[in-house]
Amino acid sequence: MTTRPEHRPVRVLQYGMGPIGQACAHVLLDKARAGHVELVGAIDINPALVGQRVGPSDVTITSDVEASLQAARPDVVLHTTGSFLDKVKDQILCCARAGAHVISSTEELTFPYSKYPGISSEIDAVAKACGVVVIGTGVNPGYAMDTLALAATGVSASAQRIEVSRVVDASKRREPLQRKVGAGLTARAFRIRRDKGEFGHIGLRESLEVVATGLGWVLDEMVETLEPVLAVYPVKTDYFSVAPGEVAGILQTAVGSRNGHELIRLTLKMYLGAQDPVDRVRVHGVPPIDMIVKGGIFGDTATVGSLINAIPRVMDAPPGLHTVITLPVPRAFGV
Repeated sequence: MTTRPEHRPVRVLQYGMGPIGQACAHVLLDKARAGHVELVGAIDINPALVGQRVGPSDVTITSDVEASLQAARPDVVLHTTGSFLDKVKDQILCCARAGAHVISSTEELTFPYSKYPGISSEIDAVAKACGVVVIGTGVNPGYAMDTLALAATGVSASAQRIEVSRVVDASKRREPLQRKVGAGLTARAFRIRRDKGEFGHIGLRESLEVVATGLGWVLDEMVETLEPVLAVYPVKTDYFSVAPGEVAGILQTAVGSRNGHELIRLTLKMYLGAQDPVDRVRVHGVPPIDMIVKGGIFGDTATVGSLINAIPRVMDAPPGLHTVITLPVPRAFGV
């Protein structure tokens, strides 16, 4: 692991230069002006991006991962390449073996132990051997439907049930997300692709497990559902035109129960043209808590903030595979 003297900024490499990765890189450049971080490298496999400079910097995007890691010697890698852990595992391990902490937006890495016990053990072992931290985080999963819910229970003398709901106007989000929620498909095409596991929001089950684990609740049943939300009027974005009756997005739920009693319910409505976006956490207990974020948490910029704000916390954490429950409370970094 790279040892960082206290007087120098954190050396950060951006791995993945899609919309979120590019936004991360530009925020890092802003924070570099205050001396908090230094952007030392950028990686992407897209030929159209390779060779380009990142904003007003001397950093050039490369597709050679190992050479870039060796040349840049980052303290931290911000990893934003994919949602599925089995597909990006080797990328994460490569960064860890290079001695860099890894903060990833891979949704399945947020709580990977149930779905990927073998991969989880491998990442944890490599991270500990190399003296680094690996964590998956973001806004959802990572904050809006899990960390925020756990924080809401912090004053509960007794918490019996948790409800978290999130309404997102996907028309204001990036193209990959609009595509991921099935914008413009027929209801039949949606269900065919859903049944193949091709899209929908990745990470809702992980959020459910984060909340349950954080509260020490043992669930004996977890049920996830995914249904299309059909447009009732024409919706046009920069990327899609959706006619009435076509898919505008998703209604997805994850419910955790024990002995037939529902303990946690997560409800995500993410579709083009959603009215009154909101994030809401309800804690049924003593005292009852009803927390509402009017307008909702804007996911694209919040994801960037979540990733970057994790930097000082991973730098101070013991090596290994972590989750949002094993690090301190999220807070802004270098404001």
